[in-house]
Amino acid sequence: MTSRRSAFLLTLVAGFAVGYGSARAPDWFGARPAVVTSAVARTSPTGATHALLDEVVTRIRREYVEPVPEHAFDEAAVKGIVANLDPHSAFLDAREYQEMRATTTGRYFGVGIEVSAQGGRVVVVTPIEGSPAERAGVRAGDVVLAVDDRPVTPDKLEETIGRMRGASGTSVRLAVGRDGEPEPLLFTLQRGEVHVHTVRAEPLPGDYGYVRITQFSDSTPGDLVKAMAGLMQHGPQAHPMRGMVLDLRGNPGGVLESAVSVADAFLERGVIVRADGRTPEARFEMSATPGDALDGQPLVVLVDGGSASGSEIVAGALRDHGRATLMGERTFGKGSVQTVIPLRDGQALKLTTSRYFTPAGISIHERGLEPDIQIGRLDGEAAADLKPVPPMQDPAVLTALQYLRDRGLGTHYAAAKPASASQKH
Repeated sequence: MTSRRSAFLLTLVAGFAVGYGSARAPDWFGARPAVVTSAVARTSPTGATHALLDEVVTRIRREYVEPVPEHAFDEAAVKGIVANLDPHSAFLDAREYQEMRATTTGRYFGVGIEVSAQGGRVVVVTPIEGSPAERAGVRAGDVVLAVDDRPVTPDKLEETIGRMRGASGTSVRLAVGRDGEPEPLLFTLQRGEVHVHTVRAEPLPGDYGYVRITQFSDSTPGDLVKAMAGLMQHGPQAHPMRGMVLDLRGNPGGVLESAVSVADAFLERGVIVRADGRTPEARFEMSATPGDALDGQPLVVLVDGGSASGSEIVAGALRDHGRATLMGERTFGKGSVQTVIPLRDGQALKLTTSRYFTPAGISIHERGLEPDIQIGRLDGEAAADLKPVPPMQDPAVLTALQYLRDRGLGTHYAAAKPASASQKH
């Protein structure tokens, strides 16, 4: 990869695995020196007095019904100032900062289950392969009732996730409900290191392949290489693929370098992404290196309203270079870059510093990418409400496969089309 930034670049992703947390917006991260600041300062850099802030703080100190700790003023002021900038900038306390760093590595210490709030319950989406939960027999569809004898509720999902995390070798007790079982099942699990596999691959009929990437972590490029090798080795002997479906639906983004590496895997040359901002570090360009993992065979990228940030970088680069056909729904439209600056006491500032552009110079911020072929959902449900289905039972995948075979659309496309125009995001 040429013209890469040397800074350590990470991105927050939507929470999806126990131990990861559940922040919603994917944002870039750049390592910076620690900075010590005071939010309730007496003067600004220009010497102007913060009269309004001083007046409000004085009133609170003197008249609020309960005493307010002095340290709370700084943190509250910083949170309010940063949150007022844009939806993606934020002040991170020490716990949130550590959660973010764990998210980007693809590894964490916990029990290893993916959970979501569904129908007023905390439901196991899937136990992660090789995790303590999988080895103990926790299954997809189980309902988490209690953690260490404390009941769980979907409105406190982050707290539940946090309680299941912990140091390697420590124990945690889970009570789960399971269809067909009259009483809750009790599991005592020993926490361990969990590797979240962000890439899933399956062969499709006719020497085609299906690869789904759920997010971009540090381990994603390596996982993609293994997945591609497995697809080519499928059957009694190795053989090239005739085409591939790359599924980025619901992928909220991830590590910038990882997303760029995924795009690079299918490009021989050219710019993948450009970014522009006020500082030299915020202006950069990343380009592809020679080598196409598919040797030029056709590629369809599936996207939807949950495809954001890093997913849009990959989809935009592949389309702008004429390497892939985009199929699905309009993407989310997050085209801003956030740098995370470490502060004192393990805290950090996540600040919007750049906007990025596709190779063709298109900004997708708050607009998203329109697919080349528009297909929606059978019943208009949102992406978050749909459960994953096997590729050969997914109308969108079948449509993409048919397109790869004959560059035409037919019965599968008709089945995948929504009853009405799909919702724009």
